[in-house]
Amino acid sequence: MTDATAKRRGRPPRTESADTRDRILGAAREEFSERGYEKTSVRGIAKAAGVDSALVHHYFGTKEQVFEAAIAVALAPAQNAPDAVVEGPLDGVGERLTRFIFGIWENPATRTPLLAVVRSAVNNEAAAAVFRRLVVSQVLGRVAARLDLPDGELRAELAAAQLVGTAMLRYVIKVEPLASVDVERIIARVAPVVQGHLTGP
Repeated sequence: MTDATAKRRGRPPRTESADTRDRILGAAREEFSERGYEKTSVRGIAKAAGVDSALVHHYFGTKEQVFEAAIAVALAPAQNAPDAVVEGPLDGVGERLTRFIFGIWENPATRTPLLAVVRSAVNNEAAAAVFRRLVVSQVLGRVAARLDLPDGELRAELAAAQLVGTAMLRYVIKVEPLASVDVERIIARVAPVVQGHLTGP
């Protein structure tokens, strides 16, 4: 047996496995972003990644598990809102939260997985559940707890509706002039509304 033959047998080296896994995740993010959850298939992800579909199942399991894995790492900034956003003075939480969320949308590295989540969540309950778990509850749940009000959860959800709705029109549906206006103008308009939902009467 030659050294080359010996190297080909057995499990792939750990670095090769990590590279394959990352390639699958990258392909999955692109597929979900462009096609949405319903129209994306494990076979399509595998083809885009240049691997066999069995390998996708081997690393991640079901399509839902691939979806969650594909967006989890890229959405880490959205899930882990800085303490400064949540824990600062309540009279400025609307602007801090709005600026934080739109900062994530404006970053191309995090916009793609967000597009995948939002487009998919509209039409599929499994994707919607991932959206609630990874985005809404992680950030806005902390905000609601900070408010310490009987209707804190409702307030946080109304704030989320304002932010998600505006983001949908700007980044997904691309309604003009909202889609091309400077983001600072959007923040200036939206932040007071978010503040009102969170701390208003």
